Amino acid sequence: MDKLEKSLDAWRELLSEERFRICRLGGTERAFSGKYYATSVPGVYHCACCDAPLFDSDAKYDAGCGWPSYFQPVAASALSNRDDYSHGMHRIEVLCARCDAHLGHVFPDGPPPTGLRYCINSASLRLVPRGEVDEPAELDQSW
Repeated sequence: MDKLEKSLDAWRELLSEERFRICRLGGTERAFSGKYYATSVPGVYHCACCDAPLFDSDAKYDAGCGWPSYFQPVAASALSNRDDYSHGMHRIEVLCARCDAHLGHVFPDGPPPTGLRYCINSASLRLVPRGEVDEPAELDQSW
């Protein structure tokens, strides 16, 4: 997958204010408020910025944390990680490997088979329901 690079100004033009704040500035949506928190529709969750496939609904589970949670990505190469020392703690930030969008964080307290919990902002995602043709997304400006 080719890396997608845009300036912050270019992303600001493409994304809604909320999506820009979360995906490009590393923000977080309020717990239990995201569009996909309680969704159980089968499908693939794509990056809201570049449309790269990130998580399959088969790996989604209710962690009770207030954000969509997954125990694994569709492929290890779909994500990149970096250390995050904000808010006085050490966490592992999860980014889209294609466009470096901030997705959320990964924690070592998930279920088998991986033991991981990918805690992801809904605003960073776009769900493509299983069986639907995956056309490249027009960016949803309603966030």
